[in-house]
This record gives sequence, structure tokens and C-alpha cells, in this order.
Amino acid sequence: MKQKFDVLTSTCVPLPLENIDTDQIIPARFLKATDKEGFGKKLFYDWRYNKDGTPVEGFVLNDPAYSGEILVAGKNFGSGSSREHAAWAIAGYGFRVVISSFFADIHKNNELNNFVLPIVVSESFLEELFSSIFSDTQTRVCVDLPRQTVSNLSTGRSEHFDINGYKKHCLMNGLDDIDYLLQNKEKIEQWEQHNL
Repeated sequence: MKQKFDVLTSTCVPLPLENIDTDQIIPARFLKATDKEGFGKKLFYDWRYNKDGTPVEGFVLNDPAYSGEILVAGKNFGSGSSREHAAWAIAGYGFRVVISSFFADIHKNNELNNFVLPIVVSESFLEELFSSIFSDTQTRVCVDLPRQTVSNLSTGRSEHFDINGYKKHCLMNGLDDIDYLLQNKEKIEQWEQHNL
């Protein structure tokens, strides 16, 4: 899952539902596993599959018309419990970006820690994006992390998004928190020698 992030242009998967909580993203019965492998298959499991395991017809992840590395979701994405497994499932499915007008804070940080970029946009930009995607399933969105912009290539409209400088550095360099510390080991040791 560690992957450097610079500029990503992709088609999108639209999920225009508000208040999607982490239990809907990954149901609690799948939380026993402590390994990240295989969680992508469980993403939105109760919405994707019938009780007999067959795909739910009409659910967006089962619709071959929609694909891409960007999930576009309704307001208040990732509310509920703080389970990191929800971010594992999103990353494991192959999404590198989630766009919404609001994220629950803990889930937003869990996504960043798992190399998924959560982007907060205005309500009007989100509505326009859904409209573009539903009008043309091949609508492409460009996410430019260095410039912190997201652009709807169908309309030409762009918005700036905020991101913590440390997390931006980690994403652009493919570093998790431990990698970052190891990268700065010499500086840490020098500081310890002079300050202890």
C-alpha cells in the first residue's frame, strides 16, 4: 500500500450517500483480522452482497460502468467507530483518493496513515462532480497533491484543498510514520546527544 503520491488523474466511483459510517464501510464481524490483506474484498460488504454472497445488482461497486482510483462520497464520510480497518478496506480495494464535503476526523487520519488521500471540497463542487460522473461515467478528475488542487476535467472547475504539511510530505515520499522517523534517525540522535 505504500506508494508515492504526486498527481493522479482517474475516473471515479460515485457513492452519493451522506453519513456513511465505518460499520457500513467495513462491517464489525470482519474486525477480528489484524492483517491488512483481503480487506478490499470486504469494502461495503453488506451493500455489495446479498446474504447468499451474490452481488447486489445496482450497487455502484458491482456496476462495471464505474471504475477508478477515486471514490466520491456524500457528506460526513467515515463517522462512527474509529476502526482503522475501514481505511484498510478503502486502500485494499484500490482507492487512492476519497472526495467528500466532510470527513470524520479519526477516519480522515486513518486514511492518510494508509496512503489514501481524503479531500474536502465544497458542497457545490461535490454536487457538480456527482452530476458530471452520472452524466458521463468516464468523467476524469485530476488530483494534484503538490499544488493541493482537485479538478473536474469535464467542467474545468478546480478547488484547493487543505492537508497537514507532515502528512503531505509522507504521502509524496511514500513514508509512514516509522519510515519518517528512520529517515531522520541521525538528526534525532544528534539532538539527543546535545540535549540529554
